[in-house]
Amino acid sequence: MKICLLGQFGSGNTGNDGSLEAMLNFLRSLPQTAELVCICSNPELVEKEYNVKSIGISGIVLQGKWYIRFNTLLADIPRRIASLYMLLASLGGVDLMVIPGTGILDDFQETPFGWPFVLFRWCLAARLRSTKIAFVSIGAGPIEHSLSRWFLRSAAKMAHYRSYRDKYSLAYMKKAGLRVDHDYQFPDIAFRLPVPSLPRPEHIGVLTVGVGVMDYRGWSKDAIFGEAINRLYIGKLASFVCWLLEEGHDVRLLTGDERDWRAVRDIIEKVSGTMSGNAMDRITVGRGATLHELMNEMSRVNIVIATRYHNIVCALKLARPTISLGYAQKNDELLAQFGQHYCQHIETFDVEVLKDQTREILAVLDDVHVQLATRNVTVQQELSVQERLLNDNVIDPLRTA
Repeated sequence: MKICLLGQFGSGNTGNDGSLEAMLNFLRSLPQTAELVCICSNPELVEKEYNVKSIGISGIVLQGKWYIRFNTLLADIPRRIASLYMLLASLGGVDLMVIPGTGILDDFQETPFGWPFVLFRWCLAARLRSTKIAFVSIGAGPIEHSLSRWFLRSAAKMAHYRSYRDKYSLAYMKKAGLRVDHDYQFPDIAFRLPVPSLPRPEHIGVLTVGVGVMDYRGWSKDAIFGEAINRLYIGKLASFVCWLLEEGHDVRLLTGDERDWRAVRDIIEKVSGTMSGNAMDRITVGRGATLHELMNEMSRVNIVIATRYHNIVCALKLARPTISLGYAQKNDELLAQFGQHYCQHIETFDVEVLKDQTREILAVLDDVHVQLATRNVTVQQELSVQERLLNDNVIDPLRTA
């Protein structure tokens, strides 16, 4: 049996890679192992890091000087014609294509002919190859561009199994015109990753606050006011970090994507222009290149304020009280699943409100920790149900077909 996994893996986003790892762990745990192939953004890196055969999102690539010259001579038309054939060839012998987790059904920082089209044509190729398709615990919406919406809805429509990581995603796809009568809702698959066995930090005396930083520049890739949005966000978050230091707390800055390091540098520069050297010594920067490393960093903090979805997943997995400064409904939905409600939008958040939310959550740390730990048990049970469902209804029938 041969299974391929499709997604934006190896692109520097820890949440995407953590979703891939969680699905690989599940598939490798099955009694009868399958041949696994990953279709992704950076096949060389993914193959090295996760020990899985990988190919790029263009599929098997035609090479050779003759082909390059021929393609150039005919204004790239041969490549365009050959691209679908290459996808079909790449899916040769593949029984099941899995899209594991991630917010793949939105168009954040995408154009229609970016990942919306990539996903559509791979699903089309899979259908033409009679390959089964499974969307597993995926996030959906918003999708702002009408053509992106058509590509993504069409791709999802071709799936044989669909589950969403929250009610909002399921409702969004229903509103977009997809029939969801037989679809499911299960938690994000990254919750299946193991947690580090590190002790919870004491909250007597000095507390450590984890602040997730993002190089945010608006929803659209070509946002006209991207720089202005970023400057406003950096300025407000730096002001909040200064307040944390003035209150006597330590601060650990956290990231979720390689691109976030620019925002980290900008915030440190802003804070250093206001605070003394002694205060700056109480800021540390976490090196979280994977969700495992990110959880190790978060194990050292008492609470987390974050923007990236999988930063919040990691915080909740560790039962850390969490405040969201999100750019989409997904963060609010995730926190609501854990009985939490401390949320603001990244473009409009009020620093004074954020201070009040922090004071409130610090006053009930133990109670919130117990609540989150209890919910985590249920999340694992729900994901176990999905794994049995996938194995019994999708994977096993393909083995015996």
